[in-house]
Amino acid sequence: MKQEMNVTITFTTPILGTVPKDKEIYAMYVLEKAREIDEKIAETELETVKEVEEKGWTGFHEDEHGLFIYSYMVKGFLKAACESLMATGDVTKITAYKKWFDKVVFVEPRNLYFGLFAPDGVEERPLRAMTAQGPRVTVARSDKINEGRSLKFKIVLLKNDKKITEEVLRACLDYGAYVGIGQWRGSGGFGQFVNVVE
Repeated sequence: MKQEMNVTITFTTPILGTVPKDKEIYAMYVLEKAREIDEKIAETELETVKEVEEKGWTGFHEDEHGLFIYSYMVKGFLKAACESLMATGDVTKITAYKKWFDKVVFVEPRNLYFGLFAPDGVEERPLRAMTAQGPRVTVARSDKINEGRSLKFKIVLLKNDKKITEEVLRACLDYGAYVGIGQWRGSGGFGQFVNVVE
């Protein structure tokens, strides 16, 4: 009925934090969407946001066990990777793949820990935007965790007839060498990783 894959991903480029270090912003933009799914989980997430004075700064969730990302980030990565691989022809088209990934692919445990209690540093970069008042530049700041760090998790794949297979999931994980997890992962090249699947 199910297959289990034990996965270790090791970052080849630093990963940047995605969590606004402002509980009000997090509650307004992130939790509103989460509440549509599960009110209790949404409130628990807010407790893991570290507040700082400076606006525009992102970091990682943290609790008494250290810094972590939620498993839904990995699941989101898998869906995005599958979409890209279908476009390149490396994965056969899967109809309604997002819906079926949600129903047959599960990442455990919920909290994926880096084994750190503080980030390795901070990455600052300019953000440029065209507004009605003309071009504007602001500075974005993100906590970062350096390359060489790893995350361990399990992927549970339920038996299905939708063409979501272990081979597809392995191809999606391999895509992490090109587009990673976290902020500025596409054009910035952050959060890229290699993986080992047992």
